[in-house]
Amino acid sequence: MTDYLGYRSKIGVTTPSTNTVVQPEYDTMRPRGVTNHLGRMHIPNIEIHDNDTFDESIRLIDAGLDEAVDRVMTCNPDYLVLGISALSVWDGSLQYVADLKARMRARAGRDIGVSTAVDGVAEALKLHGVKRKISIMEPYFPSIEPRMGAMFEEMGYEIVKYRHMQGASPATYSHVSDQDMIAALREIDDPEVECLVQFGANLPMARIADEAERWLGKPVVSINVVTYWHGLRAQGIDDRFPGFTQLFSRF
Repeated sequence: MTDYLGYRSKIGVTTPSTNTVVQPEYDTMRPRGVTNHLGRMHIPNIEIHDNDTFDESIRLIDAGLDEAVDRVMTCNPDYLVLGISALSVWDGSLQYVADLKARMRARAGRDIGVSTAVDGVAEALKLHGVKRKISIMEPYFPSIEPRMGAMFEEMGYEIVKYRHMQGASPATYSHVSDQDMIAALREIDDPEVECLVQFGANLPMARIADEAERWLGKPVVSINVVTYWHGLRAQGIDDRFPGFTQLFSRF
C-alpha cells in the first residue's frame, strides 16, 4: 500500500534551518500525489559581512548535511533533493557534485536518487539551447565567483556578469522586495547574455522569474524552480503548468 497523500512520490528535502523559502516555494510547485518532507541542517543565523563569514556559513551548512539526511530518511522518501544551492558549487567541479550526491546516498543507506541545483541548471541550459554566455545573481559574497566560474566553465559556459546581493545573515537572504530582485536581474542582463540564472535557495524568486522571462525575452532560471523541477522529472513526473517559468510549462 502506498502513502495516502504521496502516492506518486515522497520527496525528502535537505535545507538549512535558516531557510524560509524552499518549503513554501517547493509546495507551490507540488503536483497532486507528491509530498515534500524537510530535513533541516541546523546552523546559527550568523552575521555575514565579508567573504570569510560567508565561507563559514557554508562550512556550517556542510557540517549539518549528514544529520539532516538522517532526519528526513525516517519518513522513507522516494527521492532526495538538496535544497541549498551554494553547497552544490562549493568545490567548483562536477566531480564534487557527484561525490556530494554519493555522500547523501551513503548516509541514506540505500540507492536513492538525488537532485542538486547543479543538476537542474545543467539540464535547463541544455533544454533552452544556451550555447555559452550566462549571468548569475545570488545573495552571496564574491568568494563564490571562482567556484561558480570553474563549475560552469567545466560545463562549457561563461559567466558574463555577477550580482552579489550580500545578505546580512542566512535568514535575511529572503528580506528583499520585488524591486530588489527585478533590479538585480536588470543589472546582470546584457544583449550577449543568453540566460539569467538565480542562485540562492533562500531568495524568493520563483514567480518573479516567470514574469521576467516575458519582459526580458530570454530564459530566467530560478534555483528553487529548477532544482525541484529536476527532482520531479528525474522520477518521471512530467506535469506541466504555468506560473513557474518555461521549465514547468514547456519541458
